[in-house]
Amino acid sequence: MTVRVWRGAEHGGFQTFQVARRANQTILDVVTEIQREQDATLAYRYACRVGMCGSCAMVVNGRPRWTCRTRVARAEEGGQITLEPMRNMPVVKDLAVDMESFFEKWRDAKGFFEPGETPANDFAVVRPDSPERAQADAGVECINCGVCYSACDVVSWNPEYLGPAALNRAWTLVNDVRDRGQDARLDAVSGDAGCHSCHSHMSCTEFCPKALAPTYAIAGLKRVTARRVWKRGS
Repeated sequence: MTVRVWRGAEHGGFQTFQVARRANQTILDVVTEIQREQDATLAYRYACRVGMCGSCAMVVNGRPRWTCRTRVARAEEGGQITLEPMRNMPVVKDLAVDMESFFEKWRDAKGFFEPGETPANDFAVVRPDSPERAQADAGVECINCGVCYSACDVVSWNPEYLGPAALNRAWTLVNDVRDRGQDARLDAVSGDAGCHSCHSHMSCTEFCPKALAPTYAIAGLKRVTARRVWKRGS
Protein backbone atom coordinates (compact mmCIF):
# COMPACT_ATOMS: atom_id res chain seq x y z
CA MET A 1 0.00 0.00 0.00
CA THR A 2 1.01 3.63 -0.47
CA VAL A 3 1.66 5.63 2.69
CA ARG A 4 2.08 9.41 2.49
CA VAL A 5 3.79 10.81 5.59
CA TRP A 6 4.20 14.45 6.54
CA ARG A 7 7.89 15.36 6.84
CA GLY A 8 9.33 18.53 8.31
CA ALA A 9 7.92 20.97 10.83
CA GLU A 10 5.29 23.66 10.21
CA HIS A 11 6.59 23.91 6.67
CA GLY A 12 7.35 20.69 4.89
CA GLY A 13 5.72 18.19 2.58
CA PHE A 14 4.64 14.60 2.15
CA GLN A 15 7.01 11.72 1.51
CA THR A 16 5.66 8.53 -0.04
CA PHE A 17 6.53 5.04 1.17
CA GLN A 18 5.44 1.61 0.01
CA VAL A 19 4.55 -0.75 2.86
CA ALA A 20 3.44 -4.37 2.62
CA ARG A 21 -0.04 -5.25 3.85
CA ARG A 22 -0.09 -7.60 6.82
CA ALA A 23 -2.82 -9.33 8.78
CA ASN A 24 -4.30 -7.31 11.68
CA GLN A 25 -1.96 -4.42 10.89
CA THR A 26 -2.41 -1.15 12.75
CA ILE A 27 -1.43 2.33 11.62
CA LEU A 28 1.19 2.41 14.37
CA ASP A 29 2.62 -0.85 12.97
CA VAL A 30 2.96 0.89 9.60
CA VAL A 31 4.73 3.94 11.03
CA THR A 32 7.07 1.76 13.11
CA GLU A 33 7.94 -0.37 10.07
CA ILE A 34 8.77 2.74 8.04
CA GLN A 35 10.97 4.13 10.82
CA ARG A 36 12.79 0.84 11.45
CA GLU A 37 13.19 -0.44 7.92
CA GLN A 38 13.02 2.49 5.50
CA ASP A 39 13.86 5.82 7.15
CA ALA A 40 15.29 5.95 10.67
CA THR A 41 14.96 9.76 10.75
CA LEU A 42 11.15 9.64 10.89
CA ALA A 43 9.93 11.24 14.12
CA TYR A 44 6.74 10.17 15.89
CA ARG A 45 5.46 9.46 19.40
CA TYR A 46 4.13 6.35 21.10
CA ALA A 47 4.46 4.59 24.43
CA CYS A 48 2.10 1.81 25.48
CA ARG A 49 0.90 0.49 22.07
CA VAL A 50 -2.30 -0.86 23.69
CA GLY A 51 -4.64 2.14 23.79
CA MET A 52 -3.88 3.30 27.33
CA CYS A 53 -1.70 6.41 26.99
CA GLY A 54 -2.93 8.14 23.83
CA SER A 55 0.56 9.35 22.92
CA CYS A 56 0.45 7.83 19.42
CA ALA A 57 -2.33 10.13 18.18
CA MET A 58 -1.99 11.38 14.59
CA VAL A 59 -4.26 12.50 11.77
CA VAL A 60 -5.02 9.48 9.57
CA ASN A 61 -6.68 10.24 6.24
CA GLY A 62 -8.02 13.48 7.68
CA ARG A 63 -9.27 12.03 10.99
CA PRO A 64 -7.45 12.35 14.34
CA ARG A 65 -7.01 8.87 15.81
CA TRP A 66 -5.00 6.70 18.16
CA THR A 67 -2.85 4.87 15.67
CA CYS A 68 -2.24 1.87 17.93
CA ARG A 69 -5.95 1.02 17.90
CA THR A 70 -6.70 1.91 14.29
CA ARG A 71 -6.57 -0.99 11.88
CA VAL A 72 -5.24 -0.35 8.39
CA ALA A 73 -8.27 -2.17 6.99
CA ARG A 74 -10.54 0.39 8.66
CA ALA A 75 -8.61 3.51 7.74
CA GLU A 76 -7.21 2.98 4.25
CA GLU A 77 -8.85 4.58 1.25
CA GLY A 78 -8.15 2.86 -2.05
CA GLY A 79 -4.95 1.31 -0.76
CA GLN A 80 -3.60 4.67 0.39
CA ILE A 81 -2.98 6.17 3.82
CA THR A 82 -2.03 9.78 4.53
CA LEU A 83 -0.47 10.52 7.90
CA GLU A 84 -0.18 14.00 9.40
CA PRO A 85 0.70 15.38 12.84
CA MET A 86 -2.13 16.43 15.11
CA ARG A 87 -3.58 19.81 14.23
CA ASN A 88 -3.80 22.96 16.36
CA MET A 89 -0.37 22.29 17.91
CA PRO A 90 3.12 23.31 16.76
CA VAL A 91 4.89 20.57 14.82
CA VAL A 92 8.25 19.63 16.30
CA LYS A 93 9.23 17.29 13.48
CA ASP A 94 7.30 15.03 11.13
CA LEU A 95 4.48 13.41 13.14
CA ALA A 96 5.53 14.72 16.57
CA VAL A 97 3.88 17.84 17.99
CA ASP A 98 4.56 20.16 20.92
CA MET A 99 1.67 19.75 23.39
CA GLU A 100 2.80 22.43 25.85
CA SER A 101 0.02 24.89 24.98
CA PHE A 102 -2.55 22.10 25.27
CA PHE A 103 -1.46 21.30 28.82
CA GLU A 104 -1.18 24.98 29.74
CA LYS A 105 -4.87 25.37 28.92
CA TRP A 106 -5.69 22.53 31.31
CA ARG A 107 -3.94 24.64 33.96
CA ASP A 108 -5.64 27.87 32.83
CA ALA A 109 -9.06 26.22 33.16
CA LYS A 110 -8.17 25.35 36.78
CA GLY A 111 -8.23 21.68 35.89
CA PHE A 112 -6.74 20.60 39.20
CA PHE A 113 -8.43 19.62 42.45
CA GLU A 114 -8.50 22.39 45.05
CA PRO A 115 -8.99 21.06 48.59
CA GLY A 116 -9.21 24.54 50.18
CA GLU A 117 -7.14 26.09 52.94
CA THR A 118 -8.48 23.71 55.57
CA PRO A 119 -9.10 20.28 54.00
CA ALA A 120 -11.40 17.93 55.85
CA ASN A 121 -9.76 15.48 58.21
CA ASP A 122 -11.84 12.56 57.01
CA PHE A 123 -12.82 11.21 53.60
CA ALA A 124 -15.80 12.87 51.94
CA VAL A 125 -18.86 10.75 51.32
CA VAL A 126 -19.89 10.99 47.66
CA ARG A 127 -22.94 8.91 46.81
CA PRO A 128 -22.38 6.87 43.62
CA ASP A 129 -25.99 7.48 42.57
CA SER A 130 -25.94 11.26 43.05
CA PRO A 131 -26.44 13.50 39.96
CA GLU A 132 -23.13 15.25 40.63
CA ARG A 133 -21.24 11.95 40.71
CA ALA A 134 -22.87 10.90 37.44
CA GLN A 135 -21.83 14.17 35.78
CA ALA A 136 -18.26 13.82 37.07
CA ASP A 137 -18.04 10.19 36.00
CA ALA A 138 -19.09 11.09 32.46
CA GLY A 139 -15.82 12.88 31.75
CA VAL A 140 -13.33 11.57 34.28
CA GLU A 141 -11.81 8.98 31.91
CA CYS A 142 -10.06 11.63 29.78
CA ILE A 143 -6.33 10.87 29.47
CA ASN A 144 -5.28 14.09 27.71
CA CYS A 145 -4.38 12.49 24.40
CA GLY A 146 -5.27 15.70 22.53
CA VAL A 147 -7.44 14.11 19.81
CA CYS A 148 -10.42 16.32 20.66
CA TYR A 149 -8.19 19.39 20.65
CA SER A 150 -6.81 18.46 17.25
CA ALA A 151 -10.35 18.05 15.92
CA CYS A 152 -11.70 21.30 17.39
CA ASP A 153 -12.65 23.90 14.79
CA VAL A 154 -12.81 26.69 17.36
CA VAL A 155 -9.18 26.17 18.38
CA SER A 156 -8.26 26.47 14.70
CA TRP A 157 -10.01 29.84 14.52
CA ASN A 158 -9.07 31.06 18.00
CA PRO A 159 -5.79 29.67 19.37
CA GLU A 160 -6.62 31.19 22.76
CA TYR A 161 -9.70 29.00 23.18
CA LEU A 162 -9.26 26.65 26.15
CA GLY A 163 -10.44 23.68 24.13
CA PRO A 164 -12.62 20.66 24.85
CA ALA A 165 -10.23 18.63 27.01
CA ALA A 166 -9.55 21.45 29.48
CA LEU A 167 -13.23 22.41 29.66
CA ASN A 168 -14.27 18.77 30.10
CA ARG A 169 -11.89 18.55 33.05
CA ALA A 170 -13.28 21.78 34.51
CA TRP A 171 -16.82 20.37 34.27
CA THR A 172 -15.70 17.21 36.08
CA LEU A 173 -14.36 19.31 38.94
CA VAL A 174 -17.41 21.60 39.00
CA ASN A 175 -19.38 18.46 39.86
CA ASP A 176 -16.89 17.30 42.50
CA VAL A 177 -18.60 18.14 45.78
CA ARG A 178 -15.24 18.01 47.59
CA ASP A 179 -13.63 20.79 45.55
CA ARG A 180 -13.24 24.28 47.01
CA GLY A 181 -11.98 26.13 43.95
CA GLN A 182 -15.24 26.68 42.11
CA ASP A 183 -15.28 30.50 42.01
CA ALA A 184 -11.85 30.74 40.40
CA ARG A 185 -12.64 27.86 38.06
CA LEU A 186 -15.93 29.32 36.85
CA ASP A 187 -14.23 32.68 36.32
CA ALA A 188 -11.55 30.94 34.26
CA VAL A 189 -13.96 29.09 31.96
CA SER A 190 -16.41 31.95 31.42
CA GLY A 191 -14.02 34.39 29.76
CA ASP A 192 -13.64 35.17 26.06
CA ALA A 193 -11.61 32.00 25.50
CA GLY A 194 -13.89 29.82 27.60
CA CYS A 195 -16.97 27.66 27.26
CA HIS A 196 -19.18 30.27 25.61
CA SER A 197 -16.88 30.32 22.58
CA CYS A 198 -17.83 26.72 21.76
CA HIS A 199 -19.94 26.45 18.59
CA SER A 200 -21.15 22.92 19.46
CA HIS A 201 -19.89 21.39 16.22
CA MET A 202 -19.50 18.10 18.14
CA SER A 203 -16.12 17.28 16.56
CA CYS A 204 -14.58 16.63 19.97
CA THR A 205 -17.33 14.18 20.87
CA GLU A 206 -17.25 12.51 17.46
CA PHE A 207 -13.53 11.75 17.54
CA CYS A 208 -12.89 11.04 21.25
CA PRO A 209 -11.26 7.58 21.42
CA LYS A 210 -12.68 7.09 24.93
CA ALA A 211 -16.25 7.78 23.75
CA LEU A 212 -16.53 10.80 26.05
CA ALA A 213 -18.72 13.78 25.23
CA PRO A 214 -16.83 17.04 25.84
CA THR A 215 -19.55 18.95 23.96
CA TYR A 216 -22.05 18.11 26.68
CA ALA A 217 -19.56 18.98 29.41
CA ILE A 218 -19.08 22.39 27.78
CA ALA A 219 -22.86 22.82 27.58
CA GLY A 220 -22.99 22.14 31.31
CA LEU A 221 -20.41 24.86 31.95
CA LYS A 222 -22.44 27.27 29.81
CA ARG A 223 -25.51 26.62 31.97
CA VAL A 224 -23.66 26.96 35.26
CA THR A 225 -21.80 30.14 34.32
CA ALA A 226 -24.92 31.77 32.83
CA ARG A 227 -26.91 30.91 35.96
CA ARG A 228 -24.13 32.38 38.08
CA VAL A 229 -24.22 35.69 36.18
CA TRP A 230 -28.02 35.80 36.48
CA LYS A 231 -27.86 35.23 40.25
CA ARG A 232 -25.28 37.98 40.65
CA GLY A 233 -27.47 40.41 38.73
CA SER A 234 -30.70 39.60 40.56
